[in-house]
Amino acid sequence: MVAKKGGSKGGGMGGADDAEEELARTPLQAIVLADSFTTKFRPITLERPKVLLPLVNAPMIDYTLAWLESAGVEEVFVFCSAHSKQVIDYLDNSNWFAQPNFSVTTIESHNAISAGDALRSIYEQHVIRGDFILVSGDTVSNMSLSQALKEHKERRRKDSNAVMTMVIKQSKPSPITRQSRLGTEELFMVIDPESKQLLYYEDRGDNLKGYLSLDKALLTDTSISLQNDKQDCYIDICSPEVLSLFTDNFDYQHLRRDFVKGLLVDDIMGYKIYTHEIHSSYAARIDNYRSYDTISKDIIQRWTYPLVPDVHFFGNSATKLERQGMYRAPEIKQSRSAKIGPFTVIGTGTSIGNNTEISNSVVGEGCSIGSNVTIEGCYIWHNVTIEDGCKLKHSIVCDGVTMKSGAALEPGVVLSFKVVIGRNFLVPAYSKVSLLQQPIKQDSDEELEYADNSSGITEVPSISGTLDELKEEERTELPDSQEYEVGDGGVGFIWLVSEGGQEEEWRHSVAPIPVDKLVGIMQITNDEADISNEDGAFLPPSGELGPDSITNDSNEDGEDTRDDSVIFEREVEATFQRAVEEEVTEDHVILEVNALRLSYNMTSADCAGALFYSVMKLALDAPHDSPIELVKNVATAVKKWKKLLKYYLPSIDEEIEVILKFEEMCLESAKEFSPLFVQVLHHLYDQDIIQEEAILDWASEKEEAEESDKVFVKQSEKFIQWLKEASEEEDED
Repeated sequence: MVAKKGGSKGGGMGGADDAEEELARTPLQAIVLADSFTTKFRPITLERPKVLLPLVNAPMIDYTLAWLESAGVEEVFVFCSAHSKQVIDYLDNSNWFAQPNFSVTTIESHNAISAGDALRSIYEQHVIRGDFILVSGDTVSNMSLSQALKEHKERRRKDSNAVMTMVIKQSKPSPITRQSRLGTEELFMVIDPESKQLLYYEDRGDNLKGYLSLDKALLTDTSISLQNDKQDCYIDICSPEVLSLFTDNFDYQHLRRDFVKGLLVDDIMGYKIYTHEIHSSYAARIDNYRSYDTISKDIIQRWTYPLVPDVHFFGNSATKLERQGMYRAPEIKQSRSAKIGPFTVIGTGTSIGNNTEISNSVVGEGCSIGSNVTIEGCYIWHNVTIEDGCKLKHSIVCDGVTMKSGAALEPGVVLSFKVVIGRNFLVPAYSKVSLLQQPIKQDSDEELEYADNSSGITEVPSISGTLDELKEEERTELPDSQEYEVGDGGVGFIWLVSEGGQEEEWRHSVAPIPVDKLVGIMQITNDEADISNEDGAFLPPSGELGPDSITNDSNEDGEDTRDDSVIFEREVEATFQRAVEEEVTEDHVILEVNALRLSYNMTSADCAGALFYSVMKLALDAPHDSPIELVKNVATAVKKWKKLLKYYLPSIDEEIEVILKFEEMCLESAKEFSPLFVQVLHHLYDQDIIQEEAILDWASEKEEAEESDKVFVKQSEKFIQWLKEASEEEDED
C-alpha cells in the first residue's frame, strides 16, 4: 500500500554530458527502510519501532530525513513493515509531509521479513525512476552526497555494470575486542586503490576462523590491498538494477551477506560495486545499544552538526547550549543544589530535585527526578518518574517508567515502557525488564541483516497500562513458567539471558566493557595469537598480506607511519575523553592505551605525548576567564591524572617528548598556553612529572636550533638558569 504526501521540485539545471542531463531530468530519490529487521533492541521494539525511538530526544528517523533533505534528495520512499501504523501515524502528524520541496511517501507491507523482501516490494510499485539512495531509518549523517553521486554516475556512464557505490569511513577496530567504536564486528574489505572497486567483503561476525579465504583471481592484481580499518556506513547509492537483482534472486535477504557478497562472487553477470570514502563528514548507523550510546555522544559533542540539540530540525525541540557541552531546554525546574555535569541534555518540562547529580546523560521531556538521585551515563526518555534516592548508571529508561525511592540500576540495564521498579530494588547489570513476558522463541539477530522484529511471537500489543490490563491470551509464557518480580510495588518481568548470551550483552551494551572482561579477552587473544603464529595462519594488519598473496598498498612507508601516528593520537584522545566522561579508572585507561600501542606499533614516548596532549586539552576545555584560571585548570588536571602520565614516563627520553609535545601545542593547536609555557613547565617539575635532567637536556638540544625554534627556551631562561645553579650546588655538596 502506498500513501503519498508532500511536493517535489520541478525542472533543474541542464548539463553538457549525459550524467548531468539525467540528473536534471530525474529527481534524486531515496529509499528509507523503517524496519530494522533485527531483534537487537528487544524488548523495546516489541512495542515501538526502532526508527521512532528517541535519539538525544528526537526520533531516529528525523535525523535520517533531515539529512536527506539537506543533501538534496527530493523524493523519499519510507518502507514500513513491523509497527507500520505507528510509523505512518508519526509521519502523518509531523511536518515531513508538508515540505514543498521534499516529497515523503510511505510504502506499507505486512509480509516483509527482510531487507530483500522490502526491496522486492518497492520494485513492484514502479516508483524508482533512476539512481537512488538506500539507507535505513536509523542513519545519522551530515555528509554531502554530491561527490559520491558524481563518481557513481561517471562510472555508470562508462560501465553499466557499476550498480552500487557504498559509503565507507575510516574506523580502526579496538585491538582488544576487535569491534568498532559502534559495537559492530571487525570488517575486512579488499579494495582496488585506483578504481575504488570493492572486491571482497567479510564481517568478522561471519568468519570466526581467524583467517580469510581469498579467491586466487584477486592475486593477479598487484595494487590490491586488504583493509580492516574501515566502517561500513550503510549508505548506498544504487542503480535501478539493484531492485531488479533482488526481484530475480529471492534468496537475497541480507543486504551485505547475500546481495553484496553474491555480486562479488558472480563471474557471469559481471556486476560491480564501488566504494566512496568520507573523511571529515559524519555517517553512522545505530545497529545496537553500544552504537546508540556512541552516536548519542557524537551528537552531544557536535560531530553531527547541524543535527545537534541546539539547532532546530523536525522532531527535536530547541535547547540552549551552555558550557562544557550541557544542553538545557526551556521550562526546566531545577533545584539550586542539583548539579548538572558536562555533556548532558535536559528536555523541556523536566523537574530535578535537591542534591541530585546528573552527568553524561540525556534526560527527556516531562520527567520528574526527585532528590538525592544520581544519574551517570544514562538515557532517560520521556515522562519518566525517578523518586528520591535512586541511583542509575549507564542504562536506558524508556517512556513512562517509574523508579520508586531507593531503587538502583547497575550498568547495562534496559527498562522498557511503563515498567515500575519497586522500592530499594537493585536491578542486576545487563538486565532487560519489560511489561511483556519474554518470548520462548526468538529469531536470531544474524539470520537476516535488517529478521522481522515482531516475529517469534504472533502479535504483541502496545502497552497502555499495567500487566493486569493484558489479556491472558496475548501473553507468551516465560521459560519454566517462572515470573520475575522487580521489588516492592514493582511491575515488570526480567528477561532471562540465554546460555552464552552474557557476552553479547556486555559487548553491545551502553555501559563500558568491564576491565575484567577486557583482561580476559586479551588473554584469549594472546593465546590464540601464539597458536596462529605456530600454524602460520596469523592475519596481518590492514593493507598487509603475505608475500605470496597480495601486494601492499602503494603508499610510501613514511606516509603510512605519519598517518598511523595521527590516528593513534586521536584514538588515545578519544580513550581519555571516555575515561573523563565515564569516570573510568586509570588502570582501565592504561589497559586500553597499551592495546592501542601494540596495535599501532607505537613507543612509550608516543603514548606519553598523546596522553599529555589529552590532559592539557582537558584543562583548556574547562571553564576559565583568565590565564591564572587556566593554570589552575592545568594543576587540577595534572593532579587527577598524575599516575597515568607517570606510567608512560619511565625515562628522560619520554619526558623530553612531553616537553616537545607541549611546544607543539603552544605553537599550533593550543596557542592560549603559549604565554604560560614557563608556569606550566615549572608546575610539571614541581609535581615530579618532568625531571630537572629532562628540562636541561631539552634546552641543550635546542642550542643549535634555528632562532624560531628557541622561542620557549628563551621564555624559560630564568627557570633553566635556576635549575643549573641548583644542580651545581648539589654537585658541590
